[in-house]
Amino acid sequence: MALSIEKQLEQYTLQHPQEVLLVAAEVDGEPDEILIYRGFSSSLARPTAFDPDEPVLPDNAVITAIDRLVGPYRPEAPTYLEQHISWDEFSPRLAGQAGNGAKSLTNP
Repeated sequence: MALSIEKQLEQYTLQHPQEVLLVAAEVDGEPDEILIYRGFSSSLARPTAFDPDEPVLPDNAVITAIDRLVGPYRPEAPTYLEQHISWDEFSPRLAGQAGNGAKSLTNP
């Protein structure tokens, strides 16, 4: 079974534990920012469920940009590695991950 986009991004951060992903997205027409670090996701704009199986980035979300930062995340002094990466630019970086199945990586 193919992994969701959120799970693929979480897997990326497990494989790159020195990085934090800050994902800008639209969820149900509302802007959101999701912080992903060492396999865990948390919304900075909406409540995050206590259940780790409850998706923070739903399948209908539209990713508008991804920033790569040095971890751990320090909101008062973030250190950016790359900023404003489009989904089309970032998704090929996920292609080599184990367990992503044969799903085409497209943004809904």
